[in-house]
Amino acid sequence: MSLATAIAIYFIIWWTVLFAVLPWGVRSQEESGAVIKGSDPGAPAMPHLRRKLIWTSIVAALVFAIWYVVYAYRLIAIDDLAVLLGMSR
Repeated sequence: MSLATAIAIYFIIWWTVLFAVLPWGVRSQEESGAVIKGSDPGAPAMPHLRRKLIWTSIVAALVFAIWYVVYAYRLIAIDDLAVLLGMSR
């Protein structure tokens, strides 16, 4: 696998993990009791984006490492996936 392919796969994993991490610890303005005039009461009071970007990078690195070990050592082959998905011959 080339470096460009690894970076592309990490980016896809990172982007997917970001959407899983975004709701962590979010409290709405309504829940915190500080609704800013003109904003939606369901909007986050303190989104903590820097912390979430760091957690996203950590979790994505772990997922990428697991994926790389499975890929490099051929722990799951294409034929295994076909059997798992019920598409074996």
